[in-house]
Amino acid sequence: MTEVLFFIEVVVAGLLAGTMYSLVALGFVLIYKASSTFNFAQGAMVFFAVLAFVGFMELGLPFSLAFVVTVLLMVLVGFCTERMVLNPLMNQSEDTLLMATIGLGFVLEGLAQAAWGVEVRRLDLGIGDFPIEWIIDVFGLFVSALDLTAGIVAAVLIIGLALIFKYTRMGLGLRAVADDPGAASSIGIPLKNIMLLVWSAAGVVALVAGMMWGARAGVQFALVDLALKALPVLIIGGFSSIPGAIIGGLIIGATEKVLEVYVGPFFGGAIEGWAPYVLAIFFLLYRPEGLFGEKIIRRV
Repeated sequence: MTEVLFFIEVVVAGLLAGTMYSLVALGFVLIYKASSTFNFAQGAMVFFAVLAFVGFMELGLPFSLAFVVTVLLMVLVGFCTERMVLNPLMNQSEDTLLMATIGLGFVLEGLAQAAWGVEVRRLDLGIGDFPIEWIIDVFGLFVSALDLTAGIVAAVLIIGLALIFKYTRMGLGLRAVADDPGAASSIGIPLKNIMLLVWSAAGVVALVAGMMWGARAGVQFALVDLALKALPVLIIGGFSSIPGAIIGGLIIGATEKVLEVYVGPFFGGAIEGWAPYVLAIFFLLYRPEGLFGEKIIRRV
């Protein structure tokens, strides 16, 4: 029975981490759905957003005001990106847009460190990284309060955005732009406004993801590497699917934790650093469109 409870603990911890991976992947999905471009700047946006948030608090702003100011800053970043980067390159190839996002990532990394410095900062959200007592008493499981809170916040944000894009006019416009930008423009859907909204939403998602990860590992340049961890999630779930980002994140989170605990000792540990990419390779070989990419493949 103890071994079963331990296995459940490992899976639950993996699923909670998976929601965080889904949150990072969601930023990629939003951009890809609107422009069919993989946004290599998403990791830099995470780093830029959370570093700015901590920087504003260091200037004396209270938590809530710093959050609002940072959200407005990320909306400004989205506006500048759409007007200064995407709009001039609207008729260019996807490869050109891809290179533009790589350049944008370096710009955001440089601006963040120039404005706030390069030292690692501690982010205290007021949530301790300790087991929740009532879960121990009821279920006998050791679940971190920080992990559970991060998982809940990520899940609420992901579900909220999914509902917005499915049931609102903005979501309808986004789906139309994703299907055929030319046809969407011809019926009066403002492409510039859609792109601005998408990039702004991706910026807000980056801020929340950075806050959750920064509270655990500190606000540091390593947050940029979150983009790499989201890549297997996108491959498994599908690059244009919000449900795919959710399912892919849960699969990656649970798989890497289970493999790290039960298989990692045979490889000297640290298997969770590369196991997700091995799983992604299998998907590329046998289902390259991902779990939720079938409709896209058929349309092509």
